[in-house]
Amino acid sequence: MTTRKFAVSTLAAVALTVGLTGAGQAIAQSSIQLETVSDGLSYPWGVAFLPQGGYLVTERDGLLKFVSEEGDQSIVPGVPEVFAQGQGGLLDIALSPDFTNDATIFMTFSQGSPEGAGTSLFRARLVADEGGYRLEDGKTIFAANNKGYGGRHFGSRLAFAPDGSLFMTLGDRGDGPRAQDTGEHTGSVLRLTPDGEPVADNPFIDEGGYKPEIWSIGHRNPQSAAIHPETGILWIVEHGARGGDEINIPEAGKNYGWPVISYGRHYSGGKIGEGTSKPGMEQPIHYWDPSIAPSGMAFVTSPNYPDWQGDLLVGALRGQHLAKLELEGEQITSEQQLLTELGERIRDVRQGPDGFVYVLTDSDDGRLIRLVP
Repeated sequence: MTTRKFAVSTLAAVALTVGLTGAGQAIAQSSIQLETVSDGLSYPWGVAFLPQGGYLVTERDGLLKFVSEEGDQSIVPGVPEVFAQGQGGLLDIALSPDFTNDATIFMTFSQGSPEGAGTSLFRARLVADEGGYRLEDGKTIFAANNKGYGGRHFGSRLAFAPDGSLFMTLGDRGDGPRAQDTGEHTGSVLRLTPDGEPVADNPFIDEGGYKPEIWSIGHRNPQSAAIHPETGILWIVEHGARGGDEINIPEAGKNYGWPVISYGRHYSGGKIGEGTSKPGMEQPIHYWDPSIAPSGMAFVTSPNYPDWQGDLLVGALRGQHLAKLELEGEQITSEQQLLTELGERIRDVRQGPDGFVYVLTDSDDGRLIRLVP
């Protein structure tokens, strides 16, 4: 393991102050050491922590890697064939809530077909194999109908709810109006059983014209999802266009507006939809303008970071920083940009079982980094 130390001053970090309370107040300095657990990862996308030690890291081009606690890497065979183009490939990873007994993992990936590529969910058992691991009994248990050509906006993050159901986010595949089509999974949050079936009390389970897996609609490209540690409720962060990245708390059956309402503009500068609000469509609890291109999020509960407890961390790709948002309930009261000195696109951020925060950097020489106070 290589240790690289960067002094990070939250006082010197850029603070986004527009619309936030407490803006401009002095912030106590702190120092964070960035320990590179492993480097040489090719566009890593998601990370999961094994209870027996070590990490599972997905690479967008289609490899699953086991990273030992010492930082050594080995390939885990048995992954599905992925459509690795643009933003597509092997995406998020999550362990079963009962992993210690069933050794089951779940991964999202872009799956090709003659009708174009869509976002799918894969399940397999992780089996020890000569100092590393392999996957057995692998099966694609759900294939969304958000199929399209090109490599844009697949989503996709996974988050297990306290009741054992599995939330899965899907992007609009670069075709915004499809996010309002309830006959498609495109631009939606889904709620599935561990077998890939719709949960029995989903909001549209018995309604014609709706896909029964749908939890909420009107999302552009959610690449962050996490369960709030106190409420047990799902939070997501999604990419806007030119501005308009959003934090949403998706409720059952609600419509979050894309592309009818948005706080962003088209990349050409043109207006999106009908404005920023419309009856029957939900407002985000926070948005960014200009865009930071968010990916990955984690709520901080660890005593390792006493000044961060209760905060929300969101990775920024375009912004090349880690956004730290202070919360009061569902209100964001202040925001800071951390790790700006790193100068890297942050693809994922997680709090590990050891209480440390980890980030993945998004490049062909990507790193798994531990943040040590």
